[in-house]
Amino acid sequence: MPAVLAVAAGGALGSVLRYGTTMLLQGWLGRFFPYATLFINVSGSFLMGFLFVLTLDRVSIDPALRAGILTGVLGGYTTFSTFSMESLTLLEEGAWLRAGLYLGLSLVLGLSAAWAGATLARQF
Repeated sequence: MPAVLAVAAGGALGSVLRYGTTMLLQGWLGRFFPYATLFINVSGSFLMGFLFVLTLDRVSIDPALRAGILTGVLGGYTTFSTFSMESLTLLEEGAWLRAGLYLGLSLVLGLSAAWAGATLARQF
């Protein structure tokens, strides 16, 4: 149960961080290009890679706190960080085919799903 609470609290924090970062960057750079989302996805991926390794290999940390940070905060901040870490793990394991399949399917299916959802919403 402590992990669930940590993930919930972290998710709330990550979502607020994402919103604040989006508002700040859109106010500064505008909305012509999705700079805010790009920044969030890249910074979240960096943080996921850094904190995943740090809390697994270098620093002893309570498992609930680790889940709260990695799954909660970074999951609320961006799910792209999880996607990036999973892809990196597959590549590091030498699972090139699975990694390629995961990357390709995520891109194609994700964009297709976004298109389908947007198309459906436009029908209402």
